[in-house]
Amino acid sequence: MQGQAEAPAAGTVLNALANGFGSAFAIDAYTTATVTLTTDGDGYTGEVAEAPDADTTLVERCVALVVSEFGTDEMTGGHVRTESEVPMAGGLKSSSAAANATVLATLDALGVPVGAGGALDRVDACRLGVRAARDAGVTVTGAFDDASASMLGGVTVTDNSADELLARDEVDWDVLVYTPDERAFSADADVSRCERIAPVADEVREMALDGRYGRAMTVNGFAFCAALGFPAEPMVEALPDVAGVSLSGTGPSFTAVGERDVLERVRADWAEREGHTWLTTTQTEGARTT
Repeated sequence: MQGQAEAPAAGTVLNALANGFGSAFAIDAYTTATVTLTTDGDGYTGEVAEAPDADTTLVERCVALVVSEFGTDEMTGGHVRTESEVPMAGGLKSSSAAANATVLATLDALGVPVGAGGALDRVDACRLGVRAARDAGVTVTGAFDDASASMLGGVTVTDNSADELLARDEVDWDVLVYTPDERAFSADADVSRCERIAPVADEVREMALDGRYGRAMTVNGFAFCAALGFPAEPMVEALPDVAGVSLSGTGPSFTAVGERDVLERVRADWAEREGHTWLTTTQTEGARTT
């Protein structure tokens, strides 16, 4: 039995490390998962096409959770392979995209319909991936904000402490991404420093719930650059013309949103830095089987 699905990456509006509330938006770059289930196996294995030595605990746990919920006792093994356009540990929600794609691919292999009229709605499918991420220890908050944006598309606002979706909206932005060569794993972030900026994060949450996403992500970006020790110069270079700019996740990537001609100018500035810049758009469909 085999299934395949893809899930988009995402950028940050509000990082949930400060106060437990988060907000993110899906972007048009994908991680694809292919899952094969067997009745003669002995557990689950995984591989990452771009990084053969990468830890695959998260995606293996996703398969195991879905099979335990919707499979049968005869299903004793399986394999998941992921391929991604999203840099790992770059702050662009690569783990959430991989988890969502793996969950949907496993459900596809089992023949379990997801969505309207299906056996499982998309938010609950997303929660399975979040549960797997917590089990695998790859997230501090559970990353329901990132996972919901990737699964549902558009921009979401969430209470990560309760895995509750507070709001979802569709946005139509061009998006500029800058990813330095360094990597930053979210599980290694200094949570205590992030919690010190909770009053700022509370204001950002209200902005996001009011639909002021660009202003919200910019305030978030300056606050989390300070808390996590990242330079704010890329943000200053993008202002005042972009609609919003922020450190994405726990870094090191930055995302800016706005008019394409403005982002082209910012790209010229960001391209002088070490790393990689690319232009894309928001994505409103979310994850899907392929």
